[in-house]
Amino acid sequence: MIVVTGATGNVGRPLTRALAKAGEEVLAVSRHKAPVPDGVRRLAADLAEPAALQPVLAGAKALFLLLSGDLHGPGTGPAETVTRAAAAGVRRVVLLSTQGVATRPYGPTRIAMRALEETVRESGMEWSILRPGGFASNALWWAPAVRAERVVAAPFADVGVPVIDPWDIAEVAAACLLEDRHLGGVYELTGPEVITPRQQAQAIAAALGSPLRVHDLTRDEAKAAMTRNMPAELADDTLDILGAPSDAELRISPAVQQVLTRPARPFADWAARNVAAFR
Repeated sequence: MIVVTGATGNVGRPLTRALAKAGEEVLAVSRHKAPVPDGVRRLAADLAEPAALQPVLAGAKALFLLLSGDLHGPGTGPAETVTRAAAAGVRRVVLLSTQGVATRPYGPTRIAMRALEETVRESGMEWSILRPGGFASNALWWAPAVRAERVVAAPFADVGVPVIDPWDIAEVAAACLLEDRHLGGVYELTGPEVITPRQQAQAIAAALGSPLRVHDLTRDEAKAAMTRNMPAELADDTLDILGAPSDAELRISPAVQQVLTRPARPFADWAARNVAAFR
């Protein structure tokens, strides 16, 4: 059995489907109830309370570990889930980390994630670590304003980064969970192109067949919106990257191609696939 945490999110949903399609027994773990593929069991549990996973870890061969935004800060304790998994006999763990561990190692949330990476490495389990940059699905934050006013409200509208499709992250995660050749791998994951919020808005408009206006938020406005769903430290770390990406954060990583033997999907593919969210 493979335990997938964050199983109803943008990465967890396609990962759960991919593993089930591969014939694996999957347990989908999430805080809230949501549909799962046929044949997949689900468990309502919160990684803020690691003991809730204890009954299922003993029967698992692998664990995909994804933290919700509120667990990225210091002192949140997700390392206990790793140590419990190792003690329960789980053989393999794949951690969804973040590119910022390498590119901005001194932000508070990056320090906490780097410590979790070390816990994974020292756990005694087989492991792989995924470090994605920005997610294409972050554009869903714009959906309410697009539906209501045909407006994309974003900070740093003309500053781009190579955002990655969560489906690509999920497929890389599935490969790491199922294939021994990825053991000990640390994969930085990006999309195939540097793309600005304004260009993302154009891709969404093309998918909709309707023009969109771009409203450039101030940093403070963006932070106020982001902190409704994540700690202030994580919002600041994210906005630092979005506003002034480093050369390392602008680099197009070859990792998706290396793992999946195909190019990473462009943002326009994600927009076309998710256009219903913006109608």
